[in-house]
Amino acid sequence: MAFADDVEKMAEPVRRAILEHPFVTGIGDGTLDLESFKYYVRQDYVYLIDYSRVMALASARAPDLETMSWFARLLDGTLNTEMELHRGYCARFGISAEELEATRASPTTVAYTSYLLNVAHQGSFSEVAASFLPCQWGYWEIGDHLAKKGKPEGAPLYREWIEMYVSSEYRALAEWARSLADRVGSEAGPAERERMERAYLTSLRYEYLFWDMSYRREEWPV
Repeated sequence: MAFADDVEKMAEPVRRAILEHPFVTGIGDGTLDLESFKYYVRQDYVYLIDYSRVMALASARAPDLETMSWFARLLDGTLNTEMELHRGYCARFGISAEELEATRASPTTVAYTSYLLNVAHQGSFSEVAASFLPCQWGYWEIGDHLAKKGKPEGAPLYREWIEMYVSSEYRALAEWARSLADRVGSEAGPAERERMERAYLTSLRYEYLFWDMSYRREEWPV
């Protein structure tokens, strides 16, 4: 069985918990508290900065030119296109570029990005590919799930968010990330495959925690 299919079966309870989380369902039906979503987009901006560092490391460590080029293109698109679009999207919620830049990473954001960077520095490339998949494929899965249930008519910015993650462009990105994990997984021995599964599951659990901390608007306690 392909790595992604196999690990998704193991991870079914976590994937279901994400799709059923009130933050995600609130986007889908348009009822999510706007302040929670504004918190999310600010933390997501901070997350993208370190996620870009992960992509840079993944490109440097890629085993072949095609994979190196893919991560390099994704890094360029994230830094020079996506982040500007993110700033524009946030502005429509009344969040200025200055506010974004001043955002302090939450405890969960720090923990998640630190984990990804640690894998990118110290793990094998196959672990990097596995840890990368929950974010890339997970957003496609959420978008597809919500779109099939019906996009919220009375919440245009939430509707736009869903449409972004079911676009053909994003789907192609998610499918490539999945195919990469499958390819390196097919070449991995039992011990390496187990490490890939652990990396995937840890990242997926952090994905759940990211939605949960956004719903709660987590802050540092001291």
